[in-house]
Order: sequence, then structure tokens, then C-alpha cells
Amino acid sequence: MDNIFCKNLKEARKLRNLTQKEVARELGVVESCYANWEQGRSEPSIEMLRKLSAILSVGLDELIDTNR
Repeated sequence: MDNIFCKNLKEARKLRNLTQKEVARELGVVESCYANWEQGRSEPSIEMLRKLSAILSVGLDELIDTNR
């Protein structure tokens, strides 16, 4: 993923007033795993992208779209 995904992910989380810890708990991953996605250190799987989309109430295209 690129920096745009990281930025979009963080923005979507903040719009929902969720902490990294809360999102990680919903996903069933440790907080550091989720934090690494926001920081661009690692990438979520397709399955996790789908779950993120549902938890954050955004479409997948909104997370990965570079034209937001």
C-alpha cells in the first residue's frame, strides 16, 4: 500500500472517533499490527481490508482511492 492508503485509513478511523486499539480489537489483531498499517510498515490482507471497510463504514475505494 502507499502513503495515501495510510492517510485515508487514519482519517476514516478518526472520523468514526475510534482509537487504534478499538479498531484492532474489532479486527481481532493486536494494536501494533493495526498501527503498522496506518504507518505504512505493513499491509492488511484483502480479508482485513473488507473488515476495515465495514468497521469504518467506508467503501474499499475510499480507503485506497488516490483521488480523495
